[in-house]
Amino acid sequence: MGDEPLAISIDSAPEAGPRRILCRLCGRPLTGADSRRTGLGPTCDAKLHPPAPDVRTRRHEVDQDALPGIDEEL
Repeated sequence: MGDEPLAISIDSAPEAGPRRILCRLCGRPLTGADSRRTGLGPTCDAKLHPPAPDVRTRRHEVDQDALPGIDEEL
């Protein structure tokens, strides 16, 4: 076992430049700092995390009947 060659070269120099990080969803290379940190490109991040709906658009006035026992002519 001691005479077997190593699978990697010990004398090999590390790669120059930043490490290449790929999007976890589509596999494209990531370039932005935020994208590299999250592991998702902006398009894929938008697919997985859509913006929350605006609460103001869901509010509206509702016509209600008067409660029993309360005079409407005040």
